[in-house]
Amino acid sequence: MQEIWEYLREFNTITVIVRVILAALAGALVGMEREFHGRAAGMRTHMMVALGAALTTMIGQFGYYELGFTNVDPMRVGAQVISGVGFLGAGTILLRGGGSRITGLTTGAGLWAAAAIGLAVGAGFYTGAFMTVFAVMLTFTLVSRLEMLLNRKRQRMAIYLELENVDEVAVMLELLRSEYGLMEVQVTPPRSGQHPHVGMEILVRVPQKLSTQENLKRFTALKGVVFALRNV
Repeated sequence: MQEIWEYLREFNTITVIVRVILAALAGALVGMEREFHGRAAGMRTHMMVALGAALTTMIGQFGYYELGFTNVDPMRVGAQVISGVGFLGAGTILLRGGGSRITGLTTGAGLWAAAAIGLAVGAGFYTGAFMTVFAVMLTFTLVSRLEMLLNRKRQRMAIYLELENVDEVAVMLELLRSEYGLMEVQVTPPRSGQHPHVGMEILVRVPQKLSTQENLKRFTALKGVVFALRNV
């Protein structure tokens, strides 16, 4: 068995074929869960990313072993994939709900992980590659269920607050972070147009047992808040 592993780490026609097949398989496994949930970047996209990353790594090895470019780092070409694939991952991240809700972060991270897995396969680091595939699959399945369980009693809500003046912002931020699980915030001009009011668009966690109106009443009752609206 040890001899087989050692052989697969060599660079020849047989090991190139094996690495291409394994990279496609690894990408398919990572993309399978995304495909199941109907995401734009599914199995084919993840397979292509993993294959491209694997080939990029092997190009560097080909230049080193076959063309005699011994004065360069064979992994230098593959290293560019990690930064380059970030643009592809960023393309899967969308702002929805008027910019209050972000989607696609997990898929973008999955594409980045698929690229790293492809690089590992292309370099012959099979153990690390498929241990990472296993870890990514656990993250996509078991960890996502754990997150749902932890957040079962609380839901996200995008809210617009209008404050009496800018001096209330710092106090409100501290209160929202400590008491309401503040996730995102943006200070904006007041929607009422009244001076010296200031607006705050926030994303917080609120109890599911309360209705939208009940939650808004809670925020309107806070000191320094003129009114609160659902931000859509």
